Amino acid sequence: MAVYRSRDALAGPLGLDRLAALALPFTRVGRRGYRPAGVDALLHRLAHELRERIRERDRALVENQRIKDALHI
Repeated sequence: MAVYRSRDALAGPLGLDRLAALALPFTRVGRRGYRPAGVDALLHRLAHELRERIRERDRALVENQRIKDALHI
């Protein structure tokens, strides 16, 4: 698995907990940047969607194992 590498706050693996708690730094006064509320909303949405995908994958793995076990009877 590839790991995103950076020299700033995003260094290292970005799991669900880090994604939900991540706070991007503000731009300096007078410089353009993203609105913090918009960035926070996006990060929370990404964390929610990733959490749902992980649940779906886990359910599929359990169902897959159940079917394999049933076929080996």
